Amino acid sequence: MELTDIDRSLIKNLPFSYAKRYSLLPVRKEDGTIVVASSKPEDFQPIDDLRVLLNSPVKVIFMEEKVLLDLINRVYHEAANVDAGTMVIEELQELEETKDLLESADEAPVVRMVNSLLSKGLQKRASDIHFEPFERDARVRFRVDGILHEIQSIQKGIYPSVVSRVKVIAGMNVAEKRLPQDGGIRVRIAGKDVDIRASTIPTSFGERVVLRLLDRERVLIGLEDLGLSPEMLKGYERQIGRPHGILLITGPTGSGKTTSLYASLASIKSEEKNILTVEDPIEYQLKGIGQMQINPKVGLTFAKGLRHILRQDPDIIMVGEIRDRETAEMAIQAALTGHLVLSTLHTNDSAGAITRLVDMSIEPFLVSSSLIGVMAQRLVRVLCPRCKEAYQPTEDELALIGITPPSPPLIKGGIGGGVFYRKTGCEECLGTGYIGRKGIYELLDVDDDIRKVILQGGDSRSVRTEADRKGMKRMISDGADKVLQGVTSIEEVLRVTQEE
Repeated sequence: MELTDIDRSLIKNLPFSYAKRYSLLPVRKEDGTIVVASSKPEDFQPIDDLRVLLNSPVKVIFMEEKVLLDLINRVYHEAANVDAGTMVIEELQELEETKDLLESADEAPVVRMVNSLLSKGLQKRASDIHFEPFERDARVRFRVDGILHEIQSIQKGIYPSVVSRVKVIAGMNVAEKRLPQDGGIRVRIAGKDVDIRASTIPTSFGERVVLRLLDRERVLIGLEDLGLSPEMLKGYERQIGRPHGILLITGPTGSGKTTSLYASLASIKSEEKNILTVEDPIEYQLKGIGQMQINPKVGLTFAKGLRHILRQDPDIIMVGEIRDRETAEMAIQAALTGHLVLSTLHTNDSAGAITRLVDMSIEPFLVSSSLIGVMAQRLVRVLCPRCKEAYQPTEDELALIGITPPSPPLIKGGIGGGVFYRKTGCEECLGTGYIGRKGIYELLDVDDDIRKVILQGGDSRSVRTEADRKGMKRMISDGADKVLQGVTSIEEVLRVTQEE
């Protein structure tokens, strides 16, 4: 049974908590009778109560409890975005069991507004919610697939109350408005556990707030789902299968580096290996892996955490990010003493990671002897399957991403059997033309020839030239392949690789 099969008018007077508690959901009207799905048709009392509440005869159909509860969550979650008057957030630490956002009936307008935005943000797959005050009003924007979209404006008069509500939710000091603050909480929205990380900063027109939403029940993807080409996947699996050395993943903030690290750890973990991580923050719990969160307030930095992890007899270590010389030195020491170290750096391409390490005052001979590979990545948005449009790009457009125009001109089919597509926009994709994201990559294998260039003091240009000579596929070429496969558009590949 799908959401479209449910008559929404039947649930208006039925509380979410009642439907969930007794596993009951009115589905449709049929010849003067209301059809009700139940996982416990033998439980007569709730069904009799429902007959009175709906003022109609009811016909009960059986549905498995797990399937029915999921349907109840989805129906009420969708309804909550139209009328958020039935929602309130309950703090996890004050409850033995987390209550659902949809289960309460707090009618305070500000509470309803904040809860509605949180619920809508999760439904729209937002990673962040921005509250931004200006001179006459404030606006709310969602970051979906890496792009910000304005959702609504808030009257200037009630904006401080909205900020106070967010601070209460996130456990911040409501009275402090002059200093930046950080906070967080776990809530449940339509049956899903969601971690919310909050940050506020003072601005000239009021406090600016950003909420990061982390769906704890999101399934972590595997290496094969990252979007690596078969050849690149084979090369990367060979690198993470090495017994020791440093493997770096590079790219700007929001390019999916953490997801790639988690997928890598999930791929190589086993009962025979001791895997430990030091992260900031721990975004997802990985079963069978020891995870440590840094805490600068008490002096627990990446470098200090890594130093203590080395005393825990690890086989594989994941460091969330190499930010400074001390962390880089500890990571190299770990790699040279027989550990496999996975970490990230903020550089534009794979060759730039080597220059960055040298800039941190790491000796070239240490870099060359410890580094086994660098994977650079970006995230491109995936064209909406419902509204993407086939078209014939110009020769200039194709040349921008390194594709030689076909001869005769492409009409049907395409290079390698593909068709070129561009975005249009529909209700499903919020008018953007894209739904979801995939990675594009370049993988630098640090072999003897690359090590020789590093030892000779070669910069990133020299390393890149040698890697090109040995056949490394550049990121923009991987993006061109995604275009030929109909995954994304030329415009989108150029957007994320333009700094190249």
